[in-house]
Amino acid sequence: MRRRDDKSKDELIAQQLEVIRTMTENSLSRMGSDFWGTPPETKPERPAGPPKASEPAGKAENGGAPAGQTADRSSPEAVPPPEKMEDLQAELDSYIGLSAVKREVKNLINLVKVHQLRRENGLPAADLSLHMVFSGNPGTGKTTVARLMARIYHSLGILSKGQLIEVDRSGLVAGYVGQTAIKTRKAVDSALGGVLFIDEAYALNSRSDNDFGQEAINTILKAMEDHRDELVVIAAGYDGLMDDFIHSNPGLESRFNRFLHFEDYTPEELVQIFEMQCKKGCYTMEADTRQAVQAYLRAADTDPAAFGNARGVRNLFEKVLAAQANRLAAMDSVSREDLMKLTPSDVQAAGHDTI
Repeated sequence: MRRRDDKSKDELIAQQLEVIRTMTENSLSRMGSDFWGTPPETKPERPAGPPKASEPAGKAENGGAPAGQTADRSSPEAVPPPEKMEDLQAELDSYIGLSAVKREVKNLINLVKVHQLRRENGLPAADLSLHMVFSGNPGTGKTTVARLMARIYHSLGILSKGQLIEVDRSGLVAGYVGQTAIKTRKAVDSALGGVLFIDEAYALNSRSDNDFGQEAINTILKAMEDHRDELVVIAAGYDGLMDDFIHSNPGLESRFNRFLHFEDYTPEELVQIFEMQCKKGCYTMEADTRQAVQAYLRAADTDPAAFGNARGVRNLFEKVLAAQANRLAAMDSVSREDLMKLTPSDVQAAGHDTI
């Protein structure tokens, strides 16, 4: 009888482990890596559209295609309709931190609106350069805001499709003469009607005699001139390196005159990002658990370059979920409340290997 009871208990534990594993995987897959948006139940709904290339290979946000690929928006049915500007601004306001960036984005929106009104009323309006430079450490929201800008420009009628295509040096530069221009033009073509987001753009300017990065830069500059009504380019990377990159080429200086600096998150904002991830994943965190997260962030190496700002918070969150799964697996029975609750011990267990 004891062996039969032990077998039944083992089967029950195995079933619980499978349920915990499935729920954890589903929670993580729903969240993606967008830390700044509101929870699913309150975030303004975007009209359904096809996946879009937005994150480097293996890190596509919100189910998007890896960098180098692009959603098929060639048919009218594939292009999502413009969203309401008030919804987009509400989403911008919901982002944690980024106060200076929010202010600059709103200024730009107002500038574009007035520019369009002047044209509609037969008044002269100078050409606007909407290309931008985003500078800041990793995990500060540059890709997220770039994606939002593409949607804003689509809503304002500036861009016909509003997709964001993210590339880096490897997505633009080839290893042989003549191939870089072809590869870069292909990336540009996929971004027409939307935004071409160049991450770590300064890597194109290695200043080596055998390097083809300058060919990619020249091809992009020509495309910015030839497709001024169809293409917006956002170049992104670290602060000082981006300044050096833009000022290394008169063509870049003349086309990029809008700079947005993304500040590192404060410790309190990092905790708020963790709380946001909990809400999005239907997890509950009591006051003592919040204090444990604060203690972890104080003890951990949160140097922005090493910790990765919001990316570091996501890594912590995933480790906490793994610790919770281990704790629940040792319980005889698991309730719905247990599956949702994160405890201080989960946070402490997550930090053992990293602090």
